[in-house]
Amino acid sequence: MSNSAKNILITGGTGLIGRNLTKQLLERGHVVSNLSRSTGKDSQVKTFLWDVEKGVIDSNCINGVDIIIHLAGAGIADKPWTIQRKQELIDSRVKSIQLIYGLLKANTHQVSTVISASAIGYYSDRGDELMTEESKPSNDFMAECCKAWENAVDEGHQLGLRIVKYRTGVVLDNGGALEKLAMPIKFFVGSPLGNGKQWIPWIHWKDVIAMYLFAIDNPNLSGTFNMVAPNPLTNKQLTYAVAKQLHKPIWLPNVPAIFLKLLLGEMATIVLGSTKVAADKIEQAGFKFTYPEIEGALKEIYG
Repeated sequence: MSNSAKNILITGGTGLIGRNLTKQLLERGHVVSNLSRSTGKDSQVKTFLWDVEKGVIDSNCINGVDIIIHLAGAGIADKPWTIQRKQELIDSRVKSIQLIYGLLKANTHQVSTVISASAIGYYSDRGDELMTEESKPSNDFMAECCKAWENAVDEGHQLGLRIVKYRTGVVLDNGGALEKLAMPIKFFVGSPLGNGKQWIPWIHWKDVIAMYLFAIDNPNLSGTFNMVAPNPLTNKQLTYAVAKQLHKPIWLPNVPAIFLKLLLGEMATIVLGSTKVAADKIEQAGFKFTYPEIEGALKEIYG
C-alpha cells in the first residue's frame, strides 16, 4: 500500500453505487472491505457479516480501517410505506451506523472518517424555493427519516471523527428512477407527472462516485453537502430531455396527480414533490462535475 492508499469499509456496498465505488477504489490501490448480510462474491473484497435487525456485527470489521463509507439503507421506493416499512427504512440507516459506533467506542481503532449518504428528502416538497445545506428540514416522513439518519451519523463527532454527509438527489443510471421514467417513453406513452413543474434534483451516477472519491482524497472536507447536479430540472423538462435522447415523441397529457396519489399513497411525494437543490457548496470546495447538464448525462447513459 502506498502512503495515500487507505483501508476502506463500506456498508451497503452491494448496491449500484457501492459496486461502482468499490471498483474505482480498488483501481486506485485502496483496500476495500464490506459489511454485508451475506458472504461476498468478489475475491478482492473481504466481507464481514452483520445483521442490523438482530444487532449482530463482526467486531473484526474495523481492524485497520481508516475510512467508513455508510451507504446502507432499505430501498425507499421498494415497498409500500406501511408503519412497519417506515420503521425499517429508518432503522436500516440509523441502527446500522449505531452498531458501528458501538464497536468504535469499545475497541482501539484507527478510523478517522465517516462519509455517509443522506438524501434530498431532508428538504422534501418545497415548491420553487432553492434549498441549500443551511435550509431547514421539512416535517414529512422523508424528512424525518433523513433527520434521524443524519443525527445518528453525527454521533461520530463525539468520537473525534471527520464526518461528511451527502444529501443525494435522484441518481441517473441504467436502472432505478431513470429506467422507470424512460420505460413509458420508449413505448410512446410517456408524459410528465402531475403538473410537471416539480423540480427534480438529479445527478449522474459517475458524479456520485466522483464525489465520494473527492471526500476520501480531501481530508479537510467535512460537513453536509448536496449531492446534485448544478442544473436542476422540472419533471416536464426531464421527461422531454429523455424523450429527445430516445427520439420518441411526447403526445399524451400529463398523468394526473390524483391518480398517482391513489396509486402510491403517501409515497406519491417521491414523484410529485418539488425539491430544487443548490450544488454551490461542493463546487466551492473544489469539486468539478463531469455531467453538469442533462444532455451530456443522458448521452453517456444511453450511449
